[in-house]
Amino acid sequence: MTGPALAADGVTVEARGRPILRDVTLRLEPRERLALVGPNGAGKSTLLRVLAGTLRPTAGRVELDGVAVSTLERGSIARRLAVVPQQAALPFAMRVEEVVALGRLPHEAPLRGARPSDRAAVAGAIERVGLGHLLGRDARELSLGERQLVLLAMAVAQAAPVLLLDEPTVHLDLRHQVEAMELLRDLNERDGTSIVAVLHDLGLAAHFFDRVVVLDHGRVVADGPPRDALRDELVRDVFGVDPAIVRLGTARGG
Repeated sequence: MTGPALAADGVTVEARGRPILRDVTLRLEPRERLALVGPNGAGKSTLLRVLAGTLRPTAGRVELDGVAVSTLERGSIARRLAVVPQQAALPFAMRVEEVVALGRLPHEAPLRGARPSDRAAVAGAIERVGLGHLLGRDARELSLGERQLVLLAMAVAQAAPVLLLDEPTVHLDLRHQVEAMELLRDLNERDGTSIVAVLHDLGLAAHFFDRVVVLDHGRVVADGPPRDALRDELVRDVFGVDPAIVRLGTARGG
């Protein structure tokens, strides 16, 4: 029997004596697509960092393919898990295709550089995300939304079986939000990629994800299909908004 692709067990994170995450247990099964939602300050980005192995929890453990993340080297993690941050700073000029090619570094043989398979993966990612019109451009000169798509293409080129995304639609206009969500669904259904995406838009979460986990004050308060996890009373209590907004967002996402 296959175990979870990624699992957090009793994860607690404290900062300056203040709890950020409280005893979070979460399992991401192979080929599963999960949206992580919650109000500002709920601990979503912190949980994503713990799952990625870039933040060590105060208590609890995270396993990637059944192995404790804390015992794995960064290169080993990068071959199994890709991360798309909200925004990454580029310290010097890099063309779009060069940024996307960074996704292949975990797979390249030492001292040998990029292989034909790496170049093919980069070209395929650029085509899949639709960045052909940006080739040759300095990525630092792109709009925030365009840079976000470049980071997404870099993760696609990385071809890791697990993909974590922190607000992948935050800088995108409506059309590109939907296209990005459709790409994630395609990566999940066609490539078998297991996905966790932090989202603010409950409509996108409800429309494009089979499972929604709701965080509030560092705890998991709901976990299940969108119709169960985003119940009217929970949306009112946790988000303080009219549940009809979620339904409108779902219709919009289609």
